[in-house]
Amino acid sequence: MDIRSIILSSIRPKGSIKVSDIARKTGFSRAYINRFFTALRKEGKIDLVGKANTARYVIANKGGLESVRSNILKVRRILRNKGLNEDIILSEIKRESGIFRKIPKNISDILEYAFTEMLNNAIEHSRSKNIDLAIEREGGAVFFEITDKGIGILRHIQKKRKLKNENEAIQDLIKGKQTTMPERHTGEGIFFTSKAVDVFTIKSSNKKLTFDNIIDDVFLGDSKKIKGTKIFFSISEKSKRKLSGIFKKYSGEEYEFSKTKVVVKLYKSDVGYISRSQARRVISGLDKFKTVILDFKGLGGVGQAFADEIFRVWQRNHPGISISIVNANENVKLMISRAQSAPL
Repeated sequence: MDIRSIILSSIRPKGSIKVSDIARKTGFSRAYINRFFTALRKEGKIDLVGKANTARYVIANKGGLESVRSNILKVRRILRNKGLNEDIILSEIKRESGIFRKIPKNISDILEYAFTEMLNNAIEHSRSKNIDLAIEREGGAVFFEITDKGIGILRHIQKKRKLKNENEAIQDLIKGKQTTMPERHTGEGIFFTSKAVDVFTIKSSNKKLTFDNIIDDVFLGDSKKIKGTKIFFSISEKSKRKLSGIFKKYSGEEYEFSKTKVVVKLYKSDVGYISRSQARRVISGLDKFKTVILDFKGLGGVGQAFADEIFRVWQRNHPGISISIVNANENVKLMISRAQSAPL
């Protein structure tokens, strides 16, 4: 049986084949058949496109390669977390698949930024031996998921920042500029990624934090407990969002990261928003910024002590920082106004 001829004649009508296709056709083992594929590839007669479960062989010409690659719209890899470089992984995916082909530049910019920032976080922070990476382009959108089995992002922040619980870790995380490795990271990656994509989700321990930029809201809830961290984001190919616009929105005149937005409802306790200690959690770490936006969306009201701690006490001690409020109802505005008009 001429295995080499069978391989070549099978590729031509289909465009591409797998080793398993020829193994089934001939009845020989995959290991045995793979020897012939390897020989033909060394002779320059066929080429390999993709890796692992997406690996396919094509006739060695540019047209055949491009045709197959453009149809590979789903990539999954289990990466050994040793000597990994996120930019090299991204280049391989761009070269070996059609996920980034003919995609609008504004979407490509966001994807490249988010992909490298989130993969780098897993590489350098997770302490996980392996990282499970999946990226798919389907239905006019791109979906990205990265999972590690490491310490878990919330537990890591809690431990490094000496916080009481994981809720406090979440509160620190969403402000930006919070990093457990200040000598190497600015803490901006998650913040800007969460603003640039359509939906951004972090799962860690038994918590699930979702930023939904389509409806401009943030959700925190419980989920099935997991080991490590799972990051998910998606963005439509039709999105008009631009990475440069996101950077500009939260930057000062010198393009430094100087503005943050805090969603106050994430700091709620069972008794609402009445204490100074709750207010201190809201403003913790905000002295790093020049402008702070407090979002009161979904809140019926706040306590006088809560408002006083932020808008009189903290503001008095940080006169150079501007505090803006959005989505505040009349009850919230009244308490803030009383605090601001109180004697210093």
